Amino acid sequence: MCLILFAWNSHPDYSLVVAANRDEFYERPTDPMNWWEDFTTVLGARDKADVIGLPGTALGLSLDGKFAALTNIRAPSEKNPQMRTRGELTAKFLSQKGSINEFFISHQKSFLQYNGFNLLTADLSDSENVELSWISNRVLVDGKIQHKKNIAPLKVQPGIYGLSNSMLDAPWPKVKSGVGYFAQALAMDNGNLNHPEHYLKFLNLSEIFPDYQLPSTGVSTDWERALSPIFIKTEHYGTRSSTLLRVRKDGNFQMIERRFNYIDEPETTVVKGQLKRSKKVGN
Repeated sequence: MCLILFAWNSHPDYSLVVAANRDEFYERPTDPMNWWEDFTTVLGARDKADVIGLPGTALGLSLDGKFAALTNIRAPSEKNPQMRTRGELTAKFLSQKGSINEFFISHQKSFLQYNGFNLLTADLSDSENVELSWISNRVLVDGKIQHKKNIAPLKVQPGIYGLSNSMLDAPWPKVKSGVGYFAQALAMDNGNLNHPEHYLKFLNLSEIFPDYQLPSTGVSTDWERALSPIFIKTEHYGTRSSTLLRVRKDGNFQMIERRFNYIDEPETTVVKGQLKRSKKVGN
């Protein structure tokens, strides 16, 4: 997942709204969004590549009220193919019953076994006590990505945020413009889980930003340019899917995944449901 835009407790009807694009090599196999066979309460796409560790997802939701989303940190000089798959982090969180803090305590020693990642974890199981945290095993120092010595979850306050392949709210052009488009769509949302096109439309924008606005992440200028749009399309790599997730404060949710293969028309899957443990507003 290379762009995650999300609103946390900043809409009168939704606890969480997420609009995201997953960017990946076209040849990497992925199952479409569905309920998982081994963890039947987990909803999301699923990596099918030959990886080290438990295959996971870029973005998923469980009926127990757990949400998780993941992006890689773009730092090609430190990439180690012998590390565990980062998608394992989402799979482990979505399939466990404990709190965010319990997950962190159980797994913090293993965070160094992964290449650089951003992990969003939310617990929506109790409508009166929802929480969302951001965890990363990297830190940005003087414009350079470095290993993080002290890894701890940062509790996310209510607001609208953008996350790409750097730190949370890093001012990459796709993040800044995406947050603007996302805020407009959120303002038009009446809270009834309708008009998804307001979100999906801007997730399809392929504007390439000027070179002077681009970050310096260790790839060539040509690659920085090609990777700069909200929606990426190159010969071998690009946006494979767009996902919209909206979770109402009463526990009703809708997840939409639109998949692209650049041969056929996009395919769309829509799933609606009710979180099992949500409390009714006012009770």
